[in-house]
Amino acid sequence: MIAEYQNVIAEPQKVNVEPQKLVKMTYREGMRQAIREALLRDDRCFLMGADVGRYGGCFAVSKGLFDEFGPERIRDMPLSESAIAGIGIGASMNGMRPIVEIMTVNFSLLALDQILNTAATILHMSGGLFNVPVVIRMATGSGRQLGAQHAHSLEGWYAHIPGIRILAPGTVEDMRGMLWPALEDPDPILIFEQQVMYNIEEMVPDPPQPVDIDHAKVRRSGKDVTLITYGSCLPRSMKAAETLSKEGIDVEVIDLRTLRPLDNETIFGSVVKTHQVLIVEEGWRSGSLAAEISSRIQENLFYDLDRPVDRLCASEVPMPYSKHMEEAAVPQHETIVDAIRKLVQ
Repeated sequence: MIAEYQNVIAEPQKVNVEPQKLVKMTYREGMRQAIREALLRDDRCFLMGADVGRYGGCFAVSKGLFDEFGPERIRDMPLSESAIAGIGIGASMNGMRPIVEIMTVNFSLLALDQILNTAATILHMSGGLFNVPVVIRMATGSGRQLGAQHAHSLEGWYAHIPGIRILAPGTVEDMRGMLWPALEDPDPILIFEQQVMYNIEEMVPDPPQPVDIDHAKVRRSGKDVTLITYGSCLPRSMKAAETLSKEGIDVEVIDLRTLRPLDNETIFGSVVKTHQVLIVEEGWRSGSLAAEISSRIQENLFYDLDRPVDRLCASEVPMPYSKHMEEAAVPQHETIVDAIRKLVQ
């Protein structure tokens, strides 16, 4: 009997575990697949927004979904951001799980009353009786020559607001894997998708792995400098870290992923190790998310720093249209490299 029992215990060790499958996927396709999988998993889910149906979305994220799921699940809405957000909020409070698409972050300002004064406050104002489990997606950032009314990075503004969670996927894997955890959250979540990254391809696990939307992620370990970033600045920062490694400068890259609430533990743990910090983002420097992170570090870890925290942000101008000026207005691989060189010299 003992021998038989031992054989039963040992048997799983003999099973060949098939290695996890990887597939090539674009950032755009990552969100399309995430939406499709959510619609298949939960009948309460539906996508709504301007041009999301027959047109396939202004950035082609929902292309093909209308034909598969029909107008009840892929709902074209009038071109009114306030109405789109308001209907999504109301639907979520009545048991549905809407995925609301707003074309760009600049246009989301037309829905700010719904997001700030309704979605973010109802739980508090109702004494905890009513949740608002709505997910609102929008494109953000520069890089596509869309001009000053379509290309700003305002996610730091939204990260100022209590009552909402802010997600900023900087990889295809996160783009695909963040939506379902967001839909399971009982409170409102905003997802900021980097429009310059929609065509970027990466190898990702298939089926997708769950993404932790509570914590930042150390994308590259290092001992000399902590580089804190998110979104489209992540691949530029990773490239900068590789460039600097050839010069003997070992950079640790932290991808924030969640901009509210910030993961102080991961940030502080890295700073204690490296003692030098550069924060990189596409938002304007004045009143930036980088300023908030810098303040938290210097309030809590002042004596762990070898020098003041440095920030690399967008130029404080409306986003230019011309390509060379647009690139000059936001952090690039070269400017990140130069900033770290100055930091460690």
